[in-house]
Amino acid sequence: MSIKSDIWIEKMAREHGMIEPYVAELTKSGVISFGPSSYGYDIRVANEFRIFHNVNSTVVDPKNFDSRSFVEFTGDVCTIPPNSFALARSVEYIRMPRNVTGVVLGKSTYARCGIVTNFTPLEAGWEGHITIEISNTTPLPARIYANEGIAQVLFFESDEQCRISYADRKGKYQGQQGITLPKL
Repeated sequence: MSIKSDIWIEKMAREHGMIEPYVAELTKSGVISFGPSSYGYDIRVANEFRIFHNVNSTVVDPKNFDSRSFVEFTGDVCTIPPNSFALARSVEYIRMPRNVTGVVLGKSTYARCGIVTNFTPLEAGWEGHITIEISNTTPLPARIYANEGIAQVLFFESDEQCRISYADRKGKYQGQQGITLPKL
């Protein structure tokens, strides 16, 4: 298994639609950076957010999730309340090749502000918008900037294809578009 370079990432994006839309050069002037890096691709957060709140005093239950736990927000700057979180999605639609797994890590600019992003692996054969959990671990409100960088995807290619991919087993988050809440 090997980590893939910017050359490989660009080829896969252009020839196989692995990342759409694909930005060919790292964009960083006046924004939190996005686009290709040496061995990864910095994805952007879209302008759609679901901000967690406790107005209805619901219980967070992954087996029976109550969507009333969120307030929907669309805009260029999302403010997450102190010690709370929001769900968002990537601007980019990702198509993972059958012999590639992606690992997603948060951007250091946000991490240095106490803003933590949480992701699960992008499994071989999976495709969709990445649902992003953004946690504000601080006692202060935190701003998230839409259409700017939020995290980096690292692509790991195996020398053989897996027996059963995420697509083969018809994973419950296959082809997700928009912000996708927990499913059982």
